[in-house]
Amino acid sequence: MFDGLIGLTSGLLAGLTDFVAPVAGPNAAASAIVLFTLAVRLALVPLTLRAARGERIRQRLTPQVNKLRTRFESRPERMAKEIRELYAKEGGSPFSGVLPSLAQAPFFMLLFQTASAPSTHTLFGAPLGAQVASVIGAYGPFGVPVLVFAAVIGLIAGVAYISSRRARLTAVAVEGQPEIMRKIVPLLPYGTVLAALVLPLAVALYLLAGTAWTAAERALLYPKPVAA
Repeated sequence: MFDGLIGLTSGLLAGLTDFVAPVAGPNAAASAIVLFTLAVRLALVPLTLRAARGERIRQRLTPQVNKLRTRFESRPERMAKEIRELYAKEGGSPFSGVLPSLAQAPFFMLLFQTASAPSTHTLFGAPLGAQVASVIGAYGPFGVPVLVFAAVIGLIAGVAYISSRRARLTAVAVEGQPEIMRKIVPLLPYGTVLAALVLPLAVALYLLAGTAWTAAERALLYPKPVAA
């Protein structure tokens, strides 16, 4: 079944590549990956809207949740039950925020498998199926393909910085947020930079388009964090 999904993904990307080829030329496959990513994220908008609503509920209920955690600290089962009931009264869930990420996971795996297959497609001369280390080895540290990789990774780092700053402000604004979480959460967006350094360029493009979309969604749909 998974092989069939990989074949379907490859077919969709091939169709998109042919569709944009008259405009994008030799960069058509790279453009198709970006369009594929945007199409996936557009399809997940209902889940995103639900997650945004859940985040607003979570922030509103945080003081009450903290009181329950203090009250039932020695009775974790009762604590979990009380928190579930509290969210149920508001029509929310403490896990609604992870739905879009979970829904994206299969598409990421499919694209990774597709991008790992041998390919002649490039982005301004950089092979879409290659990793940055192999490109440096083949073209030298200052070759044009390496500069393409550097530009993509630099853009991912820029998006990660924006996301990290927002995450830090959100963590500070949430009452009762554990100190360890205030330190860890702002670092999580930079995981995409590390991933882009070891994954094929095609997947790095998926990460760039996806994280940029996420940053825009959070700016438009989620409560604006306020620095302490």
